[in-house]
Amino acid sequence: MMYFDPMYFVFMIPGLLFMLWAQNKVKGNYAKFSKVRNEQGMTGAQAARLILDRNGLQNVPVEPIAGDLTDHYDPRHRVLRLSQGVYGVPSVAAIGIAAHEAGHALQHGQSYAPLQVRSAIVPVVNIGSNFGFLVLFAGILLANTTVAWAGVGLFGLATAFALLTLPVEFDATRRAKQSLATMGIVDVQEGKGVAKVLDAAAWTYIAGFAASLLTLLYYVSLVSGMGRRSD
Repeated sequence: MMYFDPMYFVFMIPGLLFMLWAQNKVKGNYAKFSKVRNEQGMTGAQAARLILDRNGLQNVPVEPIAGDLTDHYDPRHRVLRLSQGVYGVPSVAAIGIAAHEAGHALQHGQSYAPLQVRSAIVPVVNIGSNFGFLVLFAGILLANTTVAWAGVGLFGLATAFALLTLPVEFDATRRAKQSLATMGIVDVQEGKGVAKVLDAAAWTYIAGFAASLLTLLYYVSLVSGMGRRSD
């Protein structure tokens, strides 16, 4: 049974450690720059509103949402939502995160191709995430490599989604840095703080992809082993 397969830990431990390191990096930078007030005294909501309006997106509302680091842009309802530590807070971290989410709204408004592709495959990815492991496990129990490979393929959709997420997030960060600088919202020193917060967040997406890829490779090795044993 794969629950007791030592190779599982060989594949999983590096991804887990990478994720923990990335999450700790985000928390550390967020905590540090959440305490640094930006010179403009501008809150996250005000920064996002300014960037959206400057780019002709007056129809995209900026709303508060409960939680910590729950900030996101909802492309289905065209709403930008900012967490409690960002929406009404005039910190360097707040305006950086708000600008990043505004960057996603700009992507949507400009039909940025990677965002469109990622959004289009969400329903299929959800199916793969919910049923991929079950199909894989069923294939292993039945000793049916065809079914097991189908499960691997379904899980692979989640890995593909994680890969597509990288250019979307990197581009949103690029847009955020550029908007804050060109619009004079941050000075050079504050721009460095924004970069540290957003670049740290980028590592979580890289770590997420790495963990998903390692899991997929483990499943591939597992089913490949089944095929060799059945020959």
